[in-house]
Formats: sequence, C-alpha cells, structure tokens
Amino acid sequence: MRAYIIRRILLIIPTLLLVTIIDFFTIRFIPGDVVDLMADAHENITGKTAQALRAEMGLDLPVHVQYGKWIGDVLRGDFGKSLWTKQPVIEELRPRFPVSFQLGLMAIIIGIIIALPVGIYSAIRQDTIGDYAGRSIAIAMIALPSFWLGTLVMVFPAIWWGWSPAMVYVPFFENPIENLQIFIVPSIIPGMVLSGVTMSMTRTLTSKFSAPAGRGKVRTSLRASAQVYFCMDQCSLQTIAKSKS
Repeated sequence: MRAYIIRRILLIIPTLLLVTIIDFFTIRFIPGDVVDLMADAHENITGKTAQALRAEMGLDLPVHVQYGKWIGDVLRGDFGKSLWTKQPVIEELRPRFPVSFQLGLMAIIIGIIIALPVGIYSAIRQDTIGDYAGRSIAIAMIALPSFWLGTLVMVFPAIWWGWSPAMVYVPFFENPIENLQIFIVPSIIPGMVLSGVTMSMTRTLTSKFSAPAGRGKVRTSLRASAQVYFCMDQCSLQTIAKSKS
C-alpha cells in the first residue's frame, strides 16, 4: 500500500507537466494573441506599437522558448503581471481564493448530502423503482453541464419571476447569513453535478460490500490477514527461543 501511494504521488509530477504543456501549446496555436485582444479594446495599438508589445511580452520568441521561460518563472513562484491591470497575478488571485474555496467546499458538501442516501438506497433496493430512479438521476446529473444549469438558473427566474441570485460578495465572517444566501444557489449547481458521480460510486461500492459474495471476500481478507500476523508472531517467538538457547 505504501509503495502504491508513493507511485501515485510521484505520478502527479509528470501529469502536471503534461497538462501545462497541453494548455500552453493549445493556447498558442489558437489564431491571434493577447496583443490582438488589446488592439480590439484600444484603437491606438497598431503596427509598431503591437510589435513592441509582443517583444516586451516575449511573444515574438519561438513557442518552446516561451514555454521554458514561463515554466521556469512558475517554478520560482513568479506568475508575472496581469496584462490588463498591470498588477502581480498572485495579488489578483489572493482576494479570489476564499470565494473559490468556499464555493468548492459547499459544492462538495451538497453533492455528498445528495449522493450518499440516494446511492445507498439504490444499492440496497436494487432493480426496484427507487433504484431505477436513483440511477436515472445520477446519469442526468453527470450528463447536464453545470455552466448550462447555471445559465438557466440566472436567466429564467429573472424572466419569469423577476428574481436573480445576489452578485455582490459578502465575506462569511462579516455576515454569515447573507454570505450563505449568496453561495447557496451557485453551490447547488456544481453540487448536483458532483452528486451524480458520487451517487454512482456509492451505489457500486455499497452493492459489492452488501452482497453475500462481497461480505465473504471481506471476511476472507480479514481471516487471511489474521493468519499472516499469527504466523509472524509464531516465527518471532521461535527465533527468540532459539537465540536464548
């Protein structure tokens, strides 16, 4: 188990490296660059000005050189400056981190609250109407994209009832009730999507361990472990006895 955990942890390094390579080169292969976007927003950026900006940002260098400089800066903790606000990126991320963290945490909690009871019930009552309903809900939650659900929640209530979710962020410790009112709807949407995956996993695991075969495997594993430890103890006692004699 220890070797497996170490291998999985070490696998994170090449995985992250591969993700950075794919993301970086995919963005670079898209027609246009950030200077073109800035030129669309500011009419005075044309010709030589655009070339000077590309040279300043290193966009005139070969793509592999750009990647090497970028990954080197990232490893040193230097994320550069925002091209729009001219502020360090780390400073731009700092006030946004609590919002993202709370949203993700609440989504996970909501997903687990929905998924565990439905998944366990579906596993215990297999091939019943409740099981079919639970599996259908899980498939629907996995299939529905969260950004689409979020758009529906923002658009249709505003059209039908004149209601829309609050948009102004209030820190939790400043006003917990208002903070939760702001986050509850945005948290439910990704929580529903997460619940579909968790529901399916819960049903599968519960089915395996609640079935007689699954319980038999667990008992067999425990019995085998007990025999191994018993043999180890016996061998240890024999070794000690021989050494004393």
